Amino acid sequence: MTWPTEPDATVVLVGGHESGNGTDLSFVSASFPDALITPAGRPLHNVLTRLREDTADRADTAPVVVLPMTFGRNPTLVADTAKTLRWLEAGAVPHGAAPAPLALADEFGTPDHLTAWLRAAAVEVRRLAPDAAVLIVADAANPFDDAELYRIAHLVRTHGAGNLVEVAAVTDAEALLEAVRRLGLLGSTETVVVPAGFRRVPTVHGEAVPFGEGGFTEARFYGALLSEQAVLRVIGERVRDALHNLGHGSTGVDAGLQADHGHGYAHSHAFDADNGHSHNHGAADGHAHHHPTPIGTS
Repeated sequence: MTWPTEPDATVVLVGGHESGNGTDLSFVSASFPDALITPAGRPLHNVLTRLREDTADRADTAPVVVLPMTFGRNPTLVADTAKTLRWLEAGAVPHGAAPAPLALADEFGTPDHLTAWLRAAAVEVRRLAPDAAVLIVADAANPFDDAELYRIAHLVRTHGAGNLVEVAAVTDAEALLEAVRRLGLLGSTETVVVPAGFRRVPTVHGEAVPFGEGGFTEARFYGALLSEQAVLRVIGERVRDALHNLGHGSTGVDAGLQADHGHGYAHSHAFDADNGHSHNHGAADGHAHHHPTPIGTS
């Protein structure tokens, strides 16, 4: 296989809590060893700094495309990534050097994408095990990202296949076991645990979960929510879109800096008005609204 981008680009995948800070993306390296995977913050800064130093004196420098690997539940990951890119853009470079241009791609997916994939998983569980309950699970992160998980699970339950659908943001295997036990108290005799992210193996915060044993005897792991091919294809789409935008002068950083606007405790627009502060959500205040292309089904 070849890296699915034209023209060439160095691709940096930024992982957050939906991918175990990038651990759940390790399979990408098997197909594309040149792809770099890193958490946000200082590790991302170090990776990008090294790339820029390595390419500063080369005339044929390929762009560096940075892709936040979130389904939209972690907009802070996008904003923090954008801040790192902005800081590097503003940094000094040696005289005459031309480091690789940086571009921020749209996040991997949106909450709508995640909802659609979880609904598909619920339908599949219903087809294979009509009496099984679905437990949508993610590593606990913060109240706001976890609340988004519960909202999405409610949509899956409401517009699903008719099976019992519950949700849990868990801190360890014991917390997951408690969620499975609650389903048992609700009458479930079998539980299928579906990951709400990039997890491909049965773990919680890196801790292995012994499905089929002990308290997990009547529980099983659904498997990866997305196939490897689907993940790789979407990465390619996001990178190509970022390169296209870069060719038209847009690095994507400005939009990324606004990604977590409104994420967290709600603020009162009436309070803003009472204090003489306007708060315009139109294009004039730079709140760009972008819509990543749909994620496929294969």
